Amino acid sequence: MHDRVARAPVIKVVDIAYGRLSAPDLDLMEEFLTNFGMVKSARTNNALYFRGTDAPHHIHVTEKGEPRFIGLAYYAESEDDLKKVAKLPGASGIETIDEPGGGKRVRLREPNGYQIEVVWGIERLPEIPAPRQLVNTGYAPTARAGQAMRIPKGPSRVKRIGHGVMGTPKLRETIQWFRDTLGLVCSDDVYAGDKDNLIGSFNRCDRGDDYVDHHVFFALKHGHAGLNHLSFEVQDIDDVFMGHYHLRDCGKYEHMWGIGRHLLGSQVYDYWADPWGRVHEHWADSDRFNIHNGSNLISAEEGLISQWGDPPPQKLLERILP
Repeated sequence: MHDRVARAPVIKVVDIAYGRLSAPDLDLMEEFLTNFGMVKSARTNNALYFRGTDAPHHIHVTEKGEPRFIGLAYYAESEDDLKKVAKLPGASGIETIDEPGGGKRVRLREPNGYQIEVVWGIERLPEIPAPRQLVNTGYAPTARAGQAMRIPKGPSRVKRIGHGVMGTPKLRETIQWFRDTLGLVCSDDVYAGDKDNLIGSFNRCDRGDDYVDHHVFFALKHGHAGLNHLSFEVQDIDDVFMGHYHLRDCGKYEHMWGIGRHLLGSQVYDYWADPWGRVHEHWADSDRFNIHNGSNLISAEEGLISQWGDPPPQKLLERILP
């Protein structure tokens, strides 16, 4: 991946917008997403739309149907960017989105056949207050002077979507498509054994001097293609723990991994599966890089570990659902 001559991408997306799934029972999905800490912004006869505390109208879409992964959506920087991607082979052309939140989009297909929406102009809503208390530390021992720490009970408070992770047997082709088409840049490519044997790739948005999440898309080499997980930022590390114990006490969802702190990206993480096994991650405290941080090539033994917490279980690594 590092020996290829770079070429200018078609566009440079601003951020991930939402993940799109389908499920046969929207009531069950609504219950899970509510317990996971999102807020319903709309529901139609055919789909659910859930938001976080930030302004975007929705960060998660579930259509009614057999359980499957439909695809990911990314924000274009401008309406003109939609015109550029609409010219690509197989593109849908510019469509008016006939869903809550409105806006416009172009639908593409990445190399594994999953839908990638490039969206612009979707409605934004008033932010939802999510009060947080300051933390007394060795560096700021009186940040919360005179106040007792009192963490609310209940679901975590999801703030925004952070990234999507896909498994693919076409790793190099998939990553190059996301870089060439959407302007993503490498944060860390991961290899096993020989340095040419890439098994994963963490990619971030290119916003120039502006700092962005360590990764907005991660691709994992696998025997078949599909979703590994969707990932959502919460308010802070206490919120990760708050959500963990709420979901545990619900007694109806599969815990997949956590709590721990990643090495690559550094997030404090916790992973849970929805009623059909699709994995959703809570996290707080990501590394934030800009274009000057460059890219790394790192071994799986060094990179795919936790700084604290258990190593990733096989059931998560193998959870690639079409």
